[in-house]
Amino acid sequence: MKPPQNPVHGCTEAAQNGRDIARMKDEMNKFHGPEGSCEAVSDMLSRIGDKWTVLIVSYLGNGPMRFNELKRGIGNISQKMLTSTLRNLERDGLISRTVTPTRPPSVEYALTEMGHCLLVPVSNLAAWAVDNRERIAAARSSYDARTPE
Repeated sequence: MKPPQNPVHGCTEAAQNGRDIARMKDEMNKFHGPEGSCEAVSDMLSRIGDKWTVLIVSYLGNGPMRFNELKRGIGNISQKMLTSTLRNLERDGLISRTVTPTRPPSVEYALTEMGHCLLVPVSNLAAWAVDNRERIAAARSSYDARTPE
């Protein structure tokens, strides 16, 4: 579910509330603490930050799919990149791979419970990007206009 938007600023009302911002900062500070928490965040951001992971997780959010269905749906991904990304997602516990012993064997990929949980922040981030694309484009234009090349 998409958070309520403030049409003037494109931010959630909660993010504009000072107490909520302070609470978010406190939450973020725990990622910089001991026990490798920053490393864990960095590791997962590098995994989910690439476009293929986001696309694959998004497609599998609609239900299980076979390899060639994913390849056709995504379009310009190479077979090698799709295979590699699927293996990494399976290794991280975000998708499951089920082989049905037919001739040829049928392989189906599906989101795990953790993969379904990943859809929430990925969807929110995508919604934020779409909601703010004009503001981002304006900020880039302003920056480019005042910054010599």
